Amino acid sequence: MEALKASYGDISSDSDNDASTPVSTNSQDSTTPLPSPPVYLLNPSSSNPLEGTLDCLQTCQATRVRTFPHEEGNYALHVYIPVYIPDAPKKELALCLKKLTSLVLGLHVADVDVPLDSLCKDDHKLEQVALGREFHISLGRTVPIRVHQIDSVVSMLRQKLQSQKRYWIDFSKWQVFLNDDHTRTFLSMEILTGGLAEIRKQIHTVNEVYKLHNLPEFYKTRGCVMNCISSTVRKDLQ
Repeated sequence: MEALKASYGDISSDSDNDASTPVSTNSQDSTTPLPSPPVYLLNPSSSNPLEGTLDCLQTCQATRVRTFPHEEGNYALHVYIPVYIPDAPKKELALCLKKLTSLVLGLHVADVDVPLDSLCKDDHKLEQVALGREFHISLGRTVPIRVHQIDSVVSMLRQKLQSQKRYWIDFSKWQVFLNDDHTRTFLSMEILTGGLAEIRKQIHTVNEVYKLHNLPEFYKTRGCVMNCISSTVRKDLQ
């Protein structure tokens, strides 16, 4: 029941708000009905394919540090290419992560801060949490922008990037990178050949928009990578 409330909201609060609001019986005015929730939410005894995964995500302690302080009226801007790992390579990558965990302590799944060693006990959770989520290839720094800049930045990015065509990306090797604040090390998959030229063109395009809005350009010495694993101790991954 708690899971249902999280998905659809508190039923009691909705009923209180709707009590004084007339409801139209005209079928043309009715909105599209919500999709049915997963079976395991309706029947807790049924098998949940991700049982325990949400608990793992909610109970882990975040250790990331802000790259810039939070200020009222600022919004974070991040331009990136979403990446999803196909099913076939997941098995091989899962074995690689298990071996890495046995050699290095204190590793976390990048971005979600889930301890990697806790996932290695269950192959399904390892593939779902560490490899089944959305990864990304950054095309620009994550920077703060003001409210009045949002429409201008977004419209210019859309205009300049809309002509981009699909292309293949080949992740060639593992590489280790350190963030600007030297607070976290990342184990990343680097692109050396397929897709590299196209991504660099897109980074150049994003940099042009950033410069027009007085935003810092992307790293000049950093390669094109997809972060997979992180550590708060630099020597761990190196």
